[in-house]
Amino acid sequence: MHDHVLPIAIGLLIPLSGTMLGSAFVFFMKHNMPERLQKALLGFASGVMVAASVWSLLIPAIEAEADKGPWAVMPAAVGFLLGVLFLLTIDELTPHLHIGAESPEGPHSHLSRTAMLSLAVTIHNLPEGMAVGVVLAAALQSSAGLPMSAAIAVSLGIAIQNIPEGAIISMPMRTAGNSRLKAFLIGSLSGVVEPIGGLLVIMLAAWLTPVLPYLLAFAAGAMLYVVVEELIPEASQGTHSNLSTIGFAIGFVLMMVLDVVLG
Repeated sequence: MHDHVLPIAIGLLIPLSGTMLGSAFVFFMKHNMPERLQKALLGFASGVMVAASVWSLLIPAIEAEADKGPWAVMPAAVGFLLGVLFLLTIDELTPHLHIGAESPEGPHSHLSRTAMLSLAVTIHNLPEGMAVGVVLAAALQSSAGLPMSAAIAVSLGIAIQNIPEGAIISMPMRTAGNSRLKAFLIGSLSGVVEPIGGLLVIMLAAWLTPVLPYLLAFAAGAMLYVVVEELIPEASQGTHSNLSTIGFAIGFVLMMVLDVVLG
């Protein structure tokens, strides 16, 4: 375990650094992020998450049960649906505001727009943090057959897609009248839930070994829920949606290549 402390720390902190880098855009840009760039980055983030869900989470979940024959797919199928259901439930129970939306979703509350926007992103980031934690936990289990490099690839992929997310939060915060530093800090804090979620999964790894295939698929279901429910609708609204499609293709291919080359 001690041999893995550094790669685990790196794996957990890489995604947060992506959010912080994106949030730092607020120091370099005067106005809101250009719509074309936002569309391209949302598409790119979707592509990364879809590829990570398939190559790094669902396929390893099925391969981990390879000795079960046709039933090998069951943990992946059950875990995936539970991941979708989990995020659907959180969405229903939490008052949150999607980027670019006028009215909040979830139960009625007196929270500020900033708080609800931050809640929406926290909902986003929890499954991503869990995904990183699950692949790192799987890499620690020699029986899972997932190399540490593949886990770092997932971490890197999620960090890449966190860059636009950090920017998409911090820029409107600045436009709303907050100082650059406050906007940067709020954007960065939205990513803190990721290493926390990942660390929790790793700490419970010893008890979770029997259900690791379910957890890998659970993280995939949760991530794809975020893509279908939020990222793709936001990327498709209005003009320049073709840019988000191009971004999706680039993000998907990049994550697929990363996973195969590093895996």
